[in-house]
Amino acid sequence: MVTSAALVCGILAAHFYLNSNYLLGAVFLFASGLLDLIDGDIAAKKNCCTKFGAVYDWIADKLVDGFVIGAIGIAYATPVIAVVAVTMSLVNTFIKPVTYSEIGYASRSEGKIDSPLESVGMFGRPETIMTILVFSVLHPANMLGRINLSVVPYIIALFTTISLCQRLWYLYKHYNVEDN
Repeated sequence: MVTSAALVCGILAAHFYLNSNYLLGAVFLFASGLLDLIDGDIAAKKNCCTKFGAVYDWIADKLVDGFVIGAIGIAYATPVIAVVAVTMSLVNTFIKPVTYSEIGYASRSEGKIDSPLESVGMFGRPETIMTILVFSVLHPANMLGRINLSVVPYIIALFTTISLCQRLWYLYKHYNVEDN
């Protein structure tokens, strides 16, 4: 239920960003992020963690990311940069479940995966959401005509690409051996 509420808030955030209402977009994105932070803790405290819940959380997060980044890219930048930012953001995080499926992971603790890959990469979902929120606050000031939401998709595209390269390099260094 909490994950579903986070998803609904994220979709509402995307709607408001797409319609240039960045303040309501930021409020709903913040609510979505907050709900995403607590959904796993609530499930653990109620002793109702499930594998489906973990998968649904990943999917809900990616839906929110795609909708919000895409909406900001379309409303404030260009469709091309919106596509690049959404794609790089999704692939940057998609590398984790693919790695866990193909290579595995060390362990699972309180519903969370414990793997060295979790600490690799400079720009993930938390940094993406914080960037959007910070620039939503700065947007009305439009400092020097450049510090506004139009730069967000470029920042996300650049830094998620760098993060993806860091993760690929890590995997190459540690797992580039032939399967026998």
